[in-house]
Amino acid sequence: MNVIVLISANAEWMAVKEVIAPTVIETTTMGETFTVSSEPVLRYFHGGWGKISAAATTQYVIDHWQPDLLVNLGTCGGFAGRIERGTVILVEKTILYDIIEQMSDPEEAIAHYTTDLDLAWLSQGEWMIQDGNSPAVVRGLLVSADRDIVAGDMAGLIEKYGAVAADWESGAIAWVAKKNGTRCLILRGVTDLVSAEGGEAYGKIEIFHENTKKIMKELIEQLPHWLKFKAGK
Repeated sequence: MNVIVLISANAEWMAVKEVIAPTVIETTTMGETFTVSSEPVLRYFHGGWGKISAAATTQYVIDHWQPDLLVNLGTCGGFAGRIERGTVILVEKTILYDIIEQMSDPEEAIAHYTTDLDLAWLSQGEWMIQDGNSPAVVRGLLVSADRDIVAGDMAGLIEKYGAVAADWESGAIAWVAKKNGTRCLILRGVTDLVSAEGGEAYGKIEIFHENTKKIMKELIEQLPHWLKFKAGK
């Protein structure tokens, strides 16, 4: 089995390298990469932040390594009162909400880039397995945009989509993977919360960096369990 683990934000990638401490790091035209296992073939790749990098590097790794499974491990911001800090979201659906279409149907434009992830291949109940020390894992929707969560947008995102958390890249990764017929697993941990008063990490990026280290370490430790319990093709 050939597995590519795509990491987006720079802080996430730094945390991954700190946890794994790879001995050899390759440099490609699109980002750094290293291999940590031969069975399954497990390659980590730095995809970069934002939708443009996420889409480009998703296609790049699919073209170059034809993965049986594309995994995106990363972070997200949570909506205060709707999800707890430290919760890991097993993403079932992604929506790119920062599309503003004023010439035709805006709902049709949003729907075009909305992606439902096929998770039927996961063993039944596997996503609920916890060791007592891990943060909660929930199935859910993730909304994506090339922006941090704006407090004034939260009420609308909750009402329209039932959103509980948001990130920058998962929508692009899921869409490109589905276009290629590539199985995709997205796991995002909540590093910080945003409320109507603002974000707890806004202007305090050290909070994001510190919590990112914790989340990425946890996701890396969990990953073998997700791969172990995979169903057949």
